[in-house]
Amino acid sequence: MSFNHIPPISGENLNVIVETPKHSQAKFAWDPELQVFRVKKTLPMGMVFPFDFGFLPGTKGGDGDPLDVLVIMEQACFPGCLTECRILGVLEAKQKEKGKKPERNDRIVALSVHSVLFENIQTVKELNKHLVSQIENFFIDYNRQEGKKFTPLAWNDAAKAKKLIEASIKDQ
Repeated sequence: MSFNHIPPISGENLNVIVETPKHSQAKFAWDPELQVFRVKKTLPMGMVFPFDFGFLPGTKGGDGDPLDVLVIMEQACFPGCLTECRILGVLEAKQKEKGKKPERNDRIVALSVHSVLFENIQTVKELNKHLVSQIENFFIDYNRQEGKKFTPLAWNDAAKAKKLIEASIKDQ
């Protein structure tokens, strides 16, 4: 199974491949060489992914991996599931691993077109401020567990996210 044939953008929406489901305590990652999802790590007790977390096939982010996408939806999907999403914006961030130079590791935030609970949300600015803070803190704590420092820089709109996505496709 390969995801290379799936375009990252379909019309105005994104084709997101879920790696780690909402509420999972395990982090899953796609291994393109072995063509399987593997358990990358287990989170500490009480820490779970707040929403589905996945990637955009056919893209390459600043960290060399496909662009990361946090999928807002009430229902959890499963690893390998494709969910069509509407772009809400981007959490721009830098990440620093001990002994290495900082690198950009932005997180696209998108809304599944199948969401009923969140269907009226059009931009990241419309997300509940506590939810936004919890998303930032999740990524800060998650990276701290891996010995990395994650620093949120700014929340930007869908137009900025789309430019980032388009640049990541060209950089392939």
